[in-house]
Amino acid sequence: MIRKIHRPAKVINKPLVKEYYHQPGTIPGTIIVDENAIQPNIILIDYNQNELIREQIINPEDCINYLDTESVSWVDVQGLGNRDILERLGKVFDLHPLVLEDVVNMAERPKIEDYEDQLLIIARMVVPKAKGYGFHSEQVSLVLGKHYLLTVQEEPEHDCFDGVRTRIKKNKGIIRKQESDYLAYALLDAIIDGFFPVLELYGERIEELEQEVIVKPSPQTLQQIYQIRRELLQLRRAIWPQRDAINSLIRDGSEIISDEVRIYLRDCYDHTVQVMDMVETYRELTSGLMDVYLSAVSNKMNEIMKLLTVVSSIFIPLTFVAGIYGMNFNTEKSPYNMPELNWYWGYPLCLALMAVIAGGLIFFFWRRGWLSNSFNFKQK
Repeated sequence: MIRKIHRPAKVINKPLVKEYYHQPGTIPGTIIVDENAIQPNIILIDYNQNELIREQIINPEDCINYLDTESVSWVDVQGLGNRDILERLGKVFDLHPLVLEDVVNMAERPKIEDYEDQLLIIARMVVPKAKGYGFHSEQVSLVLGKHYLLTVQEEPEHDCFDGVRTRIKKNKGIIRKQESDYLAYALLDAIIDGFFPVLELYGERIEELEQEVIVKPSPQTLQQIYQIRRELLQLRRAIWPQRDAINSLIRDGSEIISDEVRIYLRDCYDHTVQVMDMVETYRELTSGLMDVYLSAVSNKMNEIMKLLTVVSSIFIPLTFVAGIYGMNFNTEKSPYNMPELNWYWGYPLCLALMAVIAGGLIFFFWRRGWLSNSFNFKQK
């Protein structure tokens, strides 16, 4: 049985990737469909250099007529909400039970497995959210045969294959002159390139946070830094194994992948390295932002304490003078019992003395440069 792991509803703890796991002891090759999954929508695109056929498939068995032809058949399955259709697809494409399990269960680590006449490619695709920051992530499974390619997606609305579909439809480039292995490369390249728009959004957000951390840091700023760092970690977990998988495919090769396509895969591998570098750079920047935030908060506290210390230093001698004159004295007993109490100008002279003391302290603090820094902080 496959259980979905539920997380608390807080934004910072919201999972970016759906996580599933099997109960211990589950039979290998078992597939159990999530009850909330979308019903499968099967799109067939069959093409060669001169002809193109695109149709929606209702019965998986209708694909059989296209699999034995010399043309390239791309069967795109969008949605995993029907176990019967998935099992019938497995029979049509003669999928190993473990392959079907990996394709259906959306918790696989990106990898590549060779099954002699078939090549299984598990990848993770990310797409920017329509509004705000963040991304959608889902598993994409590719089963590559001699003249066909089966792709299985979790959700149809999160897709980065429109560019490939357009190239096939308008016969742009060399895609319709190549075999199914080039189509697999084109889809992998689209998946890897889909990371760049997501990372571009994170780069812009990090620049905004840099300004916010310096000018006006707040607890919400720190929460956003932690959120971005956590999402970048998810991107790292997605791209790292894909880089290793593509590298192994280039290094070890496969009978289904031609030498020409392996050269194209090198470019795909270079893109994964670029994505990894960007993710690591942004993670280091967010770590630096956390340090800057803590320093900014500490400096803010120091300026507050400095301002309060200056104000207290000015009023301490005034409080001392006021405290002395607030004592009970009897000038009839002794002339030393505060004779100033009987002076005609005693009260104005006391206020003048307090003003002189306060003015002298303010002048002293100003000459030392303490007041300018405190007032500048107050203006901020």
